[in-house]
Amino acid sequence: MAGAVHTVAVIGAGKIGELMLSGLLRSGWPVDRLLATARRPARAEELSARYGVRVVDNLTAVDEAEVLAISVKPQDAAALLEEIGPKVPADKLVISMCAGLPTTFFGRRLPDGTPVVRVMTNTPALVDEAMTAISAGAHATGTHLALAEEMFKPLGATVRVPESQQDAVTALSGSGPAYFYLLVEAMVDAGILLGLPRQVAHELIVQTAIGSAVMLRDSGEHPVKLREAVTSPAGTTISAIRELERHGVRAALLAALEAARDRARELAAQID
Repeated sequence: MAGAVHTVAVIGAGKIGELMLSGLLRSGWPVDRLLATARRPARAEELSARYGVRVVDNLTAVDEAEVLAISVKPQDAAALLEEIGPKVPADKLVISMCAGLPTTFFGRRLPDGTPVVRVMTNTPALVDEAMTAISAGAHATGTHLALAEEMFKPLGATVRVPESQQDAVTALSGSGPAYFYLLVEAMVDAGILLGLPRQVAHELIVQTAIGSAVMLRDSGEHPVKLREAVTSPAGTTISAIRELERHGVRAALLAALEAARDRARELAAQID
């Protein structure tokens, strides 16, 4: 399937679905190869005006598209599949962007043999810096995974993981941007406490975060080594790190990510 330009329908084009639409268009995906569906007429008009895509009903999308990218809220997925499931040909690729829902959820509601690929991306897709994890369902092949990668690479980086790891992905990178925003918020407040104007503190921390992330990505060095390069004996950095360790920041992060992983499992169990 990879190599040709397929017609993609984004079914339930909310925030995540819109990220995908805009990313595909920025990458040069032909607008006449994109469809979208939306529950509210006002939302349909907004998508059509903003991106020039044709907004259709769900059954038309199923009929005309070769790839169905489902991005409805997880709690709405069962009703959607009750509507479209019997109409989906078994050779049509279904990409699920419904957080927490396993591919087996779709397998029980689609014709036997339908390939399903599960995807977890995150909001930095807005600036083409997303982290997207892709997993194959029981009937998805390497070709299906390659097509999913082709669709999500314009939004940032992609990685293939076993589906059993997707709840951990949700906790780490799906929710991850929120942890960094919280950290930046706290560091800006600390800058104000130390006497800096809010805007100056904000600029200092944001650029420091960007620079540190680029160094992590491009240097190939372990974060411990990069941290040690900043940490001189009896200096300011080690004094700060001692306080972070004393207040259990590392342990708090471990507990927080476990809690996010466990909540992802609970939500999926409630819907399934």
